[in-house]
Amino acid sequence: MSKTVRQIPLPSSAPGTSRAVTVYGYGQPGARPKAYIQAGLHADELPGMLAAHHLLRRLDALDAAGAIRGEIVVVPAANPIGLSQSVLEYHVGRFALDGRGNFNRHYPDLVPIVAPRIAGQLTDDADRNIRLVRAALLAALAEQQPADETGALRTLLLGLSIDADFVLDLHCDNQAPVHLYLGTPLWPDARDLARDLRAEVVLLAEESGDNPFDEANSSPWWVLHRLLGDNHPLPPACLAATIELRGQADVDDDTAQADAEALLRFLQRRGVVAGDPGPLPEALCDATPLAGNEMLRAPVAGIVAYARPLGARLRRGDHVADIIDPTAEPARARTPLHAGVDGVLWSLCIHRLARPGDIVAKIAGTKPIEGRGSNLLTT
Repeated sequence: MSKTVRQIPLPSSAPGTSRAVTVYGYGQPGARPKAYIQAGLHADELPGMLAAHHLLRRLDALDAAGAIRGEIVVVPAANPIGLSQSVLEYHVGRFALDGRGNFNRHYPDLVPIVAPRIAGQLTDDADRNIRLVRAALLAALAEQQPADETGALRTLLLGLSIDADFVLDLHCDNQAPVHLYLGTPLWPDARDLARDLRAEVVLLAEESGDNPFDEANSSPWWVLHRLLGDNHPLPPACLAATIELRGQADVDDDTAQADAEALLRFLQRRGVVAGDPGPLPEALCDATPLAGNEMLRAPVAGIVAYARPLGARLRRGDHVADIIDPTAEPARARTPLHAGVDGVLWSLCIHRLARPGDIVAKIAGTKPIEGRGSNLLTT
């Protein structure tokens, strides 16, 4: 058996306190392909952590049977800082309460360090170029000196994943079907991942804004290729995806076990684990641009009442929801919200009391929305 379990400590944030990240390893370190899977980076998103629990059980059995071909690293609860945060009996795991921001934003951008170091060293050997870039990325990351516990967590997680062939970051939305965020250059190569997971929405962008974890792993490959020219092969050697496993309330063993099996089938298709994954399920959607994703915001405060269900196919102008002021005269209490694009209604807000400016629904449109800007994700 090759299984290892490590507790990697984070720097203490206050006297008398300590936290650590639990890391499971399977296969031989350095074996290829390498897969990195983490859950709970937003610590109040539980479906991925339960799926990781079931995945570890399956990997234990496969490891005992000698079926691990590559290297697999699993971090089932990637954010011990967020797991510890509670305010008035409510868990708050998306943002660091010390003011250091969203746990899935602002990962180190290593390209400005790596690009000048490898300039002139690329050759016509694609495999050699990949090894060169991976070594340079690891070296650049090792030089980072984070100033606080949250920064140390970001650097630690990226250090575990930056040299992987596959990086799968498990999240969830408020209320949503399974959906993926991917770098545009990774499509359609990642179509098998979407099909195995039965994803109903796939959102593509080369840059979504604020360098989230998946892009910190995948985007250096196409950015370096663009900066260093097209004279030498440098493929996008890290397929990194943010995998949203439905909504925050979708937490049960049967669903989590099915998600773990879907992840294993993908690992089998890609040669990380031995075994027959079976035929690919049919695709449930085409990929759409993240820049075409409309975020419907409440113009006023009130109670959200949805007029259309998740998965509804909408046309521009369709009635999506009402924002209701319960204190107003009934004839004037409702403010309707309408779709601004043709697309799929794929996300609803689990909290039904909206403030002005709150996002209450998301619609996956097929065309980029003019004026969306460079920050395409929610905060």
